[in-house]
Amino acid sequence: MNAEDNNYIEVNFDGLVGPTHNYSGLAHGNVASMSHGGLVSNPREAALQGLAKMKALKDAGYAQGVLPPQQRPDLGALRALGFSGDNAQVLAQAAEQAPQLLRAVCSASSMWTANAGTITPSRDVKDARVHFTPANLQSSFHRYLEPETTGRVLAAIFASQEHFAHHPSLPATPAFSDEGAANHTRLCGEYGEPGVHLFVYGRQAFGGDGVEPRRFPARQTLEASQAIARQHGLSDDQVVYAQQHPEAIDAGVFHNDVIAVGNGPVLLYHELAFRDEEAVLDELRTKMSTPLIPVRVPLEAVSLEDAVSTYLFNSQLLSNADGSMTLVVPGECQEREAVWRFIQDYLLAGNNPISEVVVKDVKQSMRNGGGPACLRLRVVLNQAEREAIAGRVMLDDTLYAELVDWVERHYRERLAPEDLADPKLAEECLAALDELTRILQIGPVYPFQRG
Repeated sequence: MNAEDNNYIEVNFDGLVGPTHNYSGLAHGNVASMSHGGLVSNPREAALQGLAKMKALKDAGYAQGVLPPQQRPDLGALRALGFSGDNAQVLAQAAEQAPQLLRAVCSASSMWTANAGTITPSRDVKDARVHFTPANLQSSFHRYLEPETTGRVLAAIFASQEHFAHHPSLPATPAFSDEGAANHTRLCGEYGEPGVHLFVYGRQAFGGDGVEPRRFPARQTLEASQAIARQHGLSDDQVVYAQQHPEAIDAGVFHNDVIAVGNGPVLLYHELAFRDEEAVLDELRTKMSTPLIPVRVPLEAVSLEDAVSTYLFNSQLLSNADGSMTLVVPGECQEREAVWRFIQDYLLAGNNPISEVVVKDVKQSMRNGGGPACLRLRVVLNQAEREAIAGRVMLDDTLYAELVDWVERHYRERLAPEDLADPKLAEECLAALDELTRILQIGPVYPFQRG
C-alpha cells in the first residue's frame, strides 16, 4: 500500500435528532416503530443521547461528523395536499381532517442518516471523486419528503466539484425504490484499498422468480441498486447483488443493516440475512482483493426476534489503529440474555478482529426503530477530501458544547401525538433550525430559508 492509500479513513456523519421527534408508528414493517406508536417521546433526551454517542466516538479517536435534521413540520407538503391558510390554520385542518398526514409531515426520521443516500469513495471510481446519491425513500410518504433537502445538505457540505460528485435521486417509483446505505456495504482491506460493494435488495421490479416476503413489504429493489452502481461508475467486478431473506423481512428486518453489518474485510451477518448465503459469500470471495472474514451468527444462537428487538446487527463496526475492531451496540443487546451471551461467549471469543463491544444508550431512537448504525452515514475520505469539507460539521469539543446548549434551549422534554398540531411547536422548530444552520455554517438549506 502506498502513502496515499493510508490517507483514507471512514468518517461517520450522524444525524441530529430533530425537535419533532415523536412516536407515530409510521414505518410499516419496522416492528419497533409500529409497537411504540402513540407513546409520548422526549425530543431533548433523544437529541442528547445521539450527541453523547457522537462525542464518545470522537473522544475514542474516530472521525465524527454531524448532519442537520429536516425542516419539520413540513407545512409545504400539507399545502401541496390542499390545506390552506396561515400555519396555525393548516395544522388545525390537518389535525382534524387527516391526522395521519400531520404525523407524517412531523416525522423526525431523517435522524437515521443511514438512509440519507449511497456513497462511493473516490478510491473505487475512475474520476477519483466521492459520489453521492440521495435515496428517494419512496416506499413511505414521511420519508419521501426528505430527499430534496438531503441533497441540498450533502451538496452544501461536500461542495467541492473537484472532490465530490452529486447525482439526482432515482425516479420515485416502486420499480426504483431506494433506501440508501442501509442496504449497501463496502468491503475491503484497508479503506484506501479497492472495495467491493455489496448491494442488498428485497425484490425485483422487472422479472425475478416472485419469491418475496408475505407479511411486510420489501423496500429496496434490485433495479435501484443497479442504477446506483451505474451512476457511480462501478463495474461488474466491483459489485455483488444479494437478495434479502424473505423470512427476515417478514420478521421485521426492513433493511439489511438490521441483519448484517460489514467493515473492512469483516462481514458480521445472521444465518437468515441472505436468501442464498453461500452464493453471496462465494461471489464476495471471488471479487475481493483481500480475504473475506465472514462472521456468521446462527439462528440457534440468536433468533430473528432477538435480532430485531435488540438490533445486534444495527451496530457500528469500527476499525482501530492496531487492526482490531470495536462493535458499538445499543443497550438492548445487554438486556437480552441470549444476545449478550452470544456477544461474550462467541463473538468476542471467536477468531475475528472484533475485540471490543461498547454499549450505548439510544433508547429514544430504538423505540422508533433505529439503532447506532441507523444514526450514521459512512463516508470514506482521503486527507484532501476531508480538508475540502465545507461548513462546521466535524465534531470537536467546542461544537459539541454548542450543540448541547442548542438542544437544551430549543427542544421540548415531552411530545405527544396531539402536540404536533401546536403552531408554537412549528415556530420553535423553525427558530431552532435557523440557528443551527448558522452554528454549522452550511447556509440556507431549508425551504423556509429559501423563500
